[in-house]
Amino acid sequence: MNEQQIKTHHNRPQAVGAGGLDFNAAAQRLKKVVYRTPLQRNTQLSKKYGCNIYLKREDLQVVRSYKLRGAYNMMSTNPKEQLEKGVVCASAGNHAQGFAFSCKKLNVKGVVFMPVITPRQKVNQVSMFGEGTIEIKLVGDTFDDCAIAAKKYTEDNKMTFIPPFDDYRIIEGQGTVGVEILEDQSDIDYLFIPVGGGGLSAGVGSYFKTYSPKTKIIGLEPEGAPAMFEALKNGYPVTLDSIDRFVDGAAVKRVGDLTFDICKEVLDDMHLVAEGKVHYHPQTVQ
Repeated sequence: MNEQQIKTHHNRPQAVGAGGLDFNAAAQRLKKVVYRTPLQRNTQLSKKYGCNIYLKREDLQVVRSYKLRGAYNMMSTNPKEQLEKGVVCASAGNHAQGFAFSCKKLNVKGVVFMPVITPRQKVNQVSMFGEGTIEIKLVGDTFDDCAIAAKKYTEDNKMTFIPPFDDYRIIEGQGTVGVEILEDQSDIDYLFIPVGGGGLSAGVGSYFKTYSPKTKIIGLEPEGAPAMFEALKNGYPVTLDSIDRFVDGAAVKRVGDLTFDICKEVLDDMHLVAEGKVHYHPQTVQ
């Protein structure tokens, strides 16, 4: 595997306070909506690498990913009169599922923009989780393409856009994964976080730098979509000319401005992982 690494500084936790992030309040809002997923020690990997390796099983979440946390946290804190006009999102799948589930829970009309290449299974899952509260529009080849269409639709119809990562309330919701991890296991040397647009890494990284500063935070990104890696290297978010869409849930051309500002402070290292190595199957590691 061809790995690359970049060092960043993380000695300014005030980046957390700047956004008014309150992870514990978000955790309370989400308590009756999300599953508290287990933090499981993996025997095979722990034996292989000679250390204790734990997996935070967000694949067991009600919508099969952590994305519900951010979507519901943002939507549930919006004014009622704003929600009544409807909400819009753009997603390659996981954020859309969390968004759809939130629409059903809050009884809000939602419109989901998804790339044309989105697997049919994900489209069907989004429809299932929304249970009649959402409309799905397939537009563009990538998340970035459909996001442009989604934002225009939002403005034209005076609705509210629920972004997948670049909003403090989204970051706050994703950060509740970190709250649960530290409640279950307080002595953690290294934390490895997958990075797409940066919402999860910004949220969990912020929480850990505040409550477990000794923990080293390592971001992991697919080689074919190194948006955060390039942003950290350049010192600001950049738009990639093209990306490999294989890891569709983490394949974005540009990370968020807010998520970048936080990640540059909380990530200790950034690694690129070859697409062929990005594979997880419960039967192979449990």
